[in-house]
Amino acid sequence: PIVDAAMRQLNATGWMHNRLRMISASFLVKDLLIDWRAGERYFMSQLLDGDLAANNGGWQWAASTGTDAAPSFRIFNPTTQGERFDPQGTFIRKWLPELADVPDNDIHYPHRWAEKQRRTLNYPLPIVDHKQARVETLAAFEAAKRGES
Repeated sequence: PIVDAAMRQLNATGWMHNRLRMISASFLVKDLLIDWRAGERYFMSQLLDGDLAANNGGWQWAASTGTDAAPSFRIFNPTTQGERFDPQGTFIRKWLPELADVPDNDIHYPHRWAEKQRRTLNYPLPIVDHKQARVETLAAFEAAKRGES
């Protein structure tokens, strides 16, 4: 939910905290394997404080490309990041009001809670399994190092 909340904030206000920018960028390029340039272009079109050098550099860092890149094995777990930086889900609930009834201890796993409560959420299921995506991303980086595509 932290990535969804962050993107809603960006689309509504034109701003996003740097930590959320890193989480969102990592999710796009390393969980979904989408070219960082697509994210960079979209963010520049939305950010009120958009700066070409900072935005480009941030996306290259997240994608483990460029001159000052994060190591390729640095893949943010969006759920863990949400638990660490929004433990009670205050930010998530602000931008995802459809999760307002989910208790604090379940806010980062809303569908698990809904299933236990036999409730339906008006919120989509995760589009990717982070653990599996991490394995695939690391394999893609290893293949690239070997010159394979």
